[in-house]
Amino acid sequence: MDVKNLVRPLPGARRLSLLRQRLDFPGSAQYWERTYARGGTSGDGSYGALAQAKADFINGFVRERAVRSVVEFGCGDGNQLSLADYPQYVGLDVSRTALELCERRFAGDPTKSFFLYDSSCFVDRIGLFSSDMAVSLDVIFHLIEEPVFDAYMSHLFAAGSRYVVVYATNGPIRDAAPHVRHRNFSLWVDDNCPQWRLAQFAPGPAPGPARCDFFVYERLADEPRVSST
Repeated sequence: MDVKNLVRPLPGARRLSLLRQRLDFPGSAQYWERTYARGGTSGDGSYGALAQAKADFINGFVRERAVRSVVEFGCGDGNQLSLADYPQYVGLDVSRTALELCERRFAGDPTKSFFLYDSSCFVDRIGLFSSDMAVSLDVIFHLIEEPVFDAYMSHLFAAGSRYVVVYATNGPIRDAAPHVRHRNFSLWVDDNCPQWRLAQFAPGPAPGPARCDFFVYERLADEPRVSST
C-alpha cells in the first residue's frame, strides 16, 4: 500500500465527518452570515469564468426582452452583480454583512437598491418588490430547510411580473456538503405555479454531475399576478 492510500480518508470516516458537519450546521441564513462575517465570499460560481458566463447569458436576455427592472433573491457579496447590466435593480439577501458589502461597492450607483431578506416575515401583498424579471443564481441548492425553500420559491415567483430566471441544479445529488441540498426544484414550480411556463432551458458552463443550468420561466399572459404571502 502506498502513502496516498495510507492517508486517504476511509469511507466510514468521511461519512462520520459529513454527519458531524450536518449536526453543527446552524441553518441557511446563519451559515451565510457567518461566512461573510469571517471574510468569505459568495463562492467560486460568482467569480471568474463561471460568473462571466452567467452575466453573458442574463445580460443578453435582458437586452433581447427589453427587461426594465430586476429583483434578485440572494445577491450575495455583489461580485456577480458587478458584471450585470440591469436598468434598475433590487437585491435581497439573508446576510447583513453581504448587504453592507454591496452597499459600499455600489454606493455611487443610483439604479441599485438592497434589502435584508427574511423569508419567515416577508409579506409583499401589494408587489413592492415586483419587477419585470426575478432572478435566482446559485441559491436554491443552498436552501436546506423545507419551509425556507417553500417560502423562497413562493416569493421568487410572486416577484416576477414577466420572467423568472433560475441558475441551479435540478436533481438530487448525494454526498453534498452540509450547506448544500440539491433538489428537483422544477417539480415545485410545476406543482405550485400554474401561471408560469418553462420558456427556455440552456446548459450551464460548468462540467460535471453538479452542473447548474439556466431555466427561464415566463408568466402566462392570461394569468394575473399572485401576490406574495
